[in-house]
Amino acid sequence: MISAAVVAAVVGLVPAVAQAAGPSAAGASPTTGAGSAPAPAAVEQAAKDALAKDRAAKAGARAGAPKAVAGPGAAPQDPYFELAMGSTAFYGHGVDIAVSVATDLTEGRIVYDIDWGDGRILQSTGDVTQDRLFEHLFAEVGSHRITITATEQTSKRTATIVRDVLVNGSEFVPRTPARLLDTRDGTGAPAAKAVAPYATTRVRIAGSAGIPAGVTAVALNLTVTDATDAGHLIAYASGTPQPTTSNVNFTAGQSVPTLAIVPVGADGYVELANRSGGTVDLIADVTGYFTQSAANGYTSVKPSRIADTRDGRGTARGQVAGQSTFAVQVAGQGGVPAQGVAAVALNVTVTDPKGPGHLTVFPSGGQAPSTSNLNFTTGQTVANAVIVPVGPDGRISLRNGAWAGTDVIVDVTGYYSADSEAAYLPENPKRAYDSRLWGPLAGQQYKSLGMWQPGRRLEAVVLNTTVTDTQGSGHLSVAPDPLDSATVTPTPPDSSVLNWTKGATVSNLVQADIFLTTGIDVWNRGWEPIDLIVDRVGAYDRN
Repeated sequence: MISAAVVAAVVGLVPAVAQAAGPSAAGASPTTGAGSAPAPAAVEQAAKDALAKDRAAKAGARAGAPKAVAGPGAAPQDPYFELAMGSTAFYGHGVDIAVSVATDLTEGRIVYDIDWGDGRILQSTGDVTQDRLFEHLFAEVGSHRITITATEQTSKRTATIVRDVLVNGSEFVPRTPARLLDTRDGTGAPAAKAVAPYATTRVRIAGSAGIPAGVTAVALNLTVTDATDAGHLIAYASGTPQPTTSNVNFTAGQSVPTLAIVPVGADGYVELANRSGGTVDLIADVTGYFTQSAANGYTSVKPSRIADTRDGRGTARGQVAGQSTFAVQVAGQGGVPAQGVAAVALNVTVTDPKGPGHLTVFPSGGQAPSTSNLNFTTGQTVANAVIVPVGPDGRISLRNGAWAGTDVIVDVTGYYSADSEAAYLPENPKRAYDSRLWGPLAGQQYKSLGMWQPGRRLEAVVLNTTVTDTQGSGHLSVAPDPLDSATVTPTPPDSSVLNWTKGATVSNLVQADIFLTTGIDVWNRGWEPIDLIVDRVGAYDRN
């Protein structure tokens, strides 16, 4: 079994005229895509290194133990037979272990009986001098108790070791949207005060809105508003270096939302950095969190349009009136099961609004929370990724918080359920592609990007996509790359992930399906060239 190194990214844009930062010389080639994973030898070595530490600790303890006084004809040392174990976890559900015995025996055969703690038992035999390597996939994430017994076949000496191992994957716990931070009124902040230029504010995750300690990542809808200068926002785990990337770009006076799946620091906080020369107000709304215990895994689906008020698909035809709410059936639609769905991953677009306002997405059956998912101005087309719990009737609700009407489009990209197998693995920022190194992406053309990593059976990758240097209007689509794309031109999907106008820099989160393939196709659905930046922020690894 192999696994991937921790990778990821978000786009770093300079705080001037909301332009994307200059391309890095270390950027990926136009054909390689995402970051590399450790070779099998590296994974095995990590387990062996852990074994060596355990073996050394036991040898030290043995050397410091009182020795029996040797009598006439006694053996030169006391007999001993100890079992050592090292483990490493690079996967969503799996673990690699290395075991060996330390003994005065110079030869013999060892029988290893391994109880993985999940009802499965493995027996293996090896030489007394050998280190043995084993790998195992668990059905569930979380902590698992492994019991290993080693028995030498001739002498019948035996030793047992019991260890708890924690696999890396996390599963999702949705919650009704709740506001954790609003610097305008002091919610979750020391005071009602805008974030200063090039300053950082902290968002408490653990202990807020019922979120427990120890969560690995959190789904936040971040909104920048009242900006006095152009720049970008960076969200990252507390206690880690600030990335040179970004989650969202903004211009002076603009209100811009984005969904971010952010690793949580060991102290339970995330950091939000204002990378501009002016002040900004920041808002953070939580829709769920990831934890290393059994909850809801992820299943990706082919991007599908399940609601469009322009043509009456999935809802009533005609614009959603101001200050009104409508419901969309998601269970049983667009590849989503009819039962057992806890939350859905969507891309929601507002278009042709007749006035400024915001849109709120929430589970059906309750009141609209005082949160928002999209902000818009008159006539603007804007999209944002959304993760939202599903109501008991299998529907979600969308509220138009403006005073005037607007059209709304809903595309589904995946869902979370107890039966879904893929666990989330947060990754460090990693740039997968930057067309500024290779030339712009022409209108109505696509870019294929490899996302496969050896040793992982990936369900989906989590990306931050950015378009910049746009020479016209258009929208971006992302779809799995067909395995025969080298000989057959792929067909673009009828869904979109972001929209732009001439001269704009726009970002959005994408949870891209790659389960039955090895990469993605990113389509420029405009007629004029754009520069495309794709950063990787995480992945879902299947059982």
